[in-house]
Amino acid sequence: MRILVTRPEAGAAELEAALQALGHEVTVEPLLTIETMAIDAAVLAGAGGVIATSRNGLRALAQSAALAQAVKLPIFTVGPATAGLARELGFQRIIAGDGSASDLVPLILASEACANRPLVHVAGEELAFDLAAELGGRGIEVRKVSAYRAVPAPSLSPGTMQAIAGGTLDAVILMSPRTATIFAALAGKAGLNEPAGRLAYVCLSANVAAALRGLAPADVNIAVRPNFPAILDAVGRVATHSSGV
Repeated sequence: MRILVTRPEAGAAELEAALQALGHEVTVEPLLTIETMAIDAAVLAGAGGVIATSRNGLRALAQSAALAQAVKLPIFTVGPATAGLARELGFQRIIAGDGSASDLVPLILASEACANRPLVHVAGEELAFDLAAELGGRGIEVRKVSAYRAVPAPSLSPGTMQAIAGGTLDAVILMSPRTATIFAALAGKAGLNEPAGRLAYVCLSANVAAALRGLAPADVNIAVRPNFPAILDAVGRVATHSSGV
């Protein structure tokens, strides 16, 4: 299949390589540009642990003086890929979720790291799921640290617009509600609602798929779990269906 990957460049290469290994033709069109922000090491004072709901947050942490103190603490990561980067950075006590921030709630509640000490959530400026609010209602303090901002693309590239309009694109992978919202808005801005609605979409979650409602796409496929392997499995299902097998 001819697939459009919309992830920021830092995370797109891994997905691109995996899809190409499966025989797909891949175009990378980052719809968000990640800008890291400074992290003050003082935010870790008295903390019982760290929360990372994306690798972008960890990349920002790696560029800060706070890393040396952070790696001494346990870290809760949104999924296996984020856990892998945490391990590379030197974290020793890693508790990994299954791919969504909400999955971390029971893991954090069951952890001794939370006993009477706050957790530091290294995150983006905008959150799809507010862990601080969710856990705060259960007696656990979470200090949210804005470690990066995601800046939306102003338009689709000419090549992508031509591929959508000309029917030379088969599927689009969308990994966040914000990315899906941006894609739908930019397709509409370019007058491509109709051809974009005919594409197959592979979405990380139901919330991602819901952000496409403005396009009213007929072929939306949601990963069984919100993680990398499940996205590849969903792509495989789409490819099998499109080939008529």
